[in-house]
Amino acid sequence: MIRIFSILVGLFFAAALTWSLFWDTLQLSKDGLPKSAAVEFGKAHELKPLKLSSDGAFGKFDQAQLQRGFAVYQGVCSTCHSLGLVSYRSLAALGYNEAEIKAIAGKATVNALDPLSGEMKDRKGQPSDKFPPVVYAGAGHPPDLSLITKSRHGGGAYVYSLLTGYEANQPAELLKKFPDSKTGAGMYYNPYFANLNIAMPPPLASDGLVTYSDGTPATKDQMAKDVSAFLVWSAEPELDQRHQTGLWWVLFLMFATTLGYMAYRNIWAGTKH
Repeated sequence: MIRIFSILVGLFFAAALTWSLFWDTLQLSKDGLPKSAAVEFGKAHELKPLKLSSDGAFGKFDQAQLQRGFAVYQGVCSTCHSLGLVSYRSLAALGYNEAEIKAIAGKATVNALDPLSGEMKDRKGQPSDKFPPVVYAGAGHPPDLSLITKSRHGGGAYVYSLLTGYEANQPAELLKKFPDSKTGAGMYYNPYFANLNIAMPPPLASDGLVTYSDGTPATKDQMAKDVSAFLVWSAEPELDQRHQTGLWWVLFLMFATTLGYMAYRNIWAGTKH
């Protein structure tokens, strides 16, 4: 009797849980997602397409584009955003030689320990140094860009969409339905940003903000693509090596599998099942 009662109690709780799950799913399907300005008018999950040479299992970085992207970072982004996890000597992967890297690092001022006095002092940057932190005087603290494409949904496409997604006016329907979402003073409307309004002014407000050494026209769209590619590299500089290593491992495993199958057929060829 106790056993039958225990089974009935178990069936009751299982039925209750099943009904609860079914009811919650039914209500969610009726109500949909919680209504908010970002859900209805944001484009965070509808990013602009960005095709880079590093995409895909066999992708490889385009050094020329990475150098252009680094030029955009230096000329536009570095005044506010740090790149604290990247060292100057890593720029060799972009095609810079030793003299060029020393020249780039030498333009920076690094606060480091003086081995003679044991005190922290400012000195010129060296290839072994990481990019120094940016001293920002404004309100808030702009994020470090070293891993930005790994920490944001969409990676490079997010950066590209954000940089090219500023709009002068908010949709009238948005202001009518969500008046609290109106862009305030010192803010800018960007549907690709999480809450639609961002404090960062459009960094690529016009063409020609940098001069590319390879002669590529520095349009707003081109600069956005190039700096996005550079930030993909800064977040994962070993991507090329991982792709190459993965390819060799796949080939090795295919070869080993073939040998194993041939050995199996040879050993058990005379055995009847």
